[in-house]
Amino acid sequence: MNIVIILICLLSPLLILWLTYKSRVLRRIGSIILAYIIGCTLGLLGLIPDTEQTHAVQTTVASAAIPFAIPLLLFSADLKAWARLAPSFIKSTILALLGCALAILLGFLLYGQSNPSLFANIGGMLTGLYTGGNANLASLKIALGVDDTTYILTSAYSTVMSAVYLFFVIIAGKRVLRLFMPDFKADKNTESTALSGLSAENHEEELFLGLFRRDNMKDLGYSLLLTIGIIAVSAGIASLMPKDAFQSVFILSLSLLSVLSSLHPKVRSLKRTFEAGTFFILIFSVAVASQVSLKTLTDVNTDVFLFITVATLGSLFFHVLLSAIFRIDTDTTLTTSISLICSPPFAPVMGSALKNKAVIGPGIAVGLFGYAIGTYMGFALAKLMISI
Repeated sequence: MNIVIILICLLSPLLILWLTYKSRVLRRIGSIILAYIIGCTLGLLGLIPDTEQTHAVQTTVASAAIPFAIPLLLFSADLKAWARLAPSFIKSTILALLGCALAILLGFLLYGQSNPSLFANIGGMLTGLYTGGNANLASLKIALGVDDTTYILTSAYSTVMSAVYLFFVIIAGKRVLRLFMPDFKADKNTESTALSGLSAENHEEELFLGLFRRDNMKDLGYSLLLTIGIIAVSAGIASLMPKDAFQSVFILSLSLLSVLSSLHPKVRSLKRTFEAGTFFILIFSVAVASQVSLKTLTDVNTDVFLFITVATLGSLFFHVLLSAIFRIDTDTTLTTSISLICSPPFAPVMGSALKNKAVIGPGIAVGLFGYAIGTYMGFALAKLMISI
């Protein structure tokens, strides 16, 4: 069965690209959204077993896809464009952290009064999770002395709500936000934002043709060899660090080496690297979405679930509200949000969904900052809630 799951994750993108190439309707929906729909459908219908062994395989596939995706997506990066984006991403990050804190405090005041100590610890873990991912969630479990039952419950419910959040920001986020927020201002003279000027339909057609045209195979071969080399060097650097820092150091090294490689004109001129990176993002998306199941909805602790619901959706609401007030654009807001709430590897997912590779590099940087600050922010907020 494990081999079948791996094949589903690896071959589904081929089907998705073919479908988006053949169907105008599906081209408008987009390959990334289709990947999540297909993966989620497989999980919810029980076509993929909901077992720890199966999840381990899915997680392995997803974890293996991202190190290939990041370099390929960043090889065509334009540092000058990133520099112009930096101020808006810094503002958006500050607003996102503030929004997260406000949402968790609101959830605590609404649902945490029955057991302040328990809900303060849950709130602290959620703060770490929504600013730095599962690594900070695990760190705060230890730092706050949270028992295994509470930790598992928090992790399970937050997974369900994160899936709801993820589907919203990828499928409908930009359509909703652009109703009251400014659009991303693409610089048509810079290479890194060139893709953002394409329509969704043209992007999907180019994605299919770019990967399967024979004259692009040579450049794709070179880019894959360079990617493998960067992965090996990054893993070597990260292996020198403590185990709990491996993921952060690995992603940081991977991103840095990819960006440095993009400074070389020959690397930046390699054909279809962004499309190849998107292909690995599709593998990642199917693997992640197929882990969704209805199992975690049984025997629900209502107060805990509602607290986590307010924390998750409230973080997005307050972030969007503050971003609208300070006139932060849609793409920056969504990329910042997903990088913090879902961790840095989701920045390329958002960039691909937005058809805007200019936001990927800054988005990864935001997520790495979240890794660094998340544990401290979560611990401080937990202690603050206990004292209220």
